[in-house]
Amino acid sequence: MTLDPRLPYPSARSYVLKLHRDALPEHGKLSGRLENMTSGRHYDFNSGEQLLTCLLADLMLNRADTSVRNTNRDR
Repeated sequence: MTLDPRLPYPSARSYVLKLHRDALPEHGKLSGRLENMTSGRHYDFNSGEQLLTCLLADLMLNRADTSVRNTNRDR
């Protein structure tokens, strides 16, 4: 049996979700800030759709950052 060395929950995918004081998620009013705990990048959002867009954008940046680091390491 081979163990998978990858972490199931990598820190690069750790986020803090801060809801704005005026957000009313129970009424569909969602706003706040999403912050990546590793990179410090943060995104303000005003809807659930924007929150998901921010999350996906950050995940794509993480993927690009990882690719660049791996390429530079192989040189």
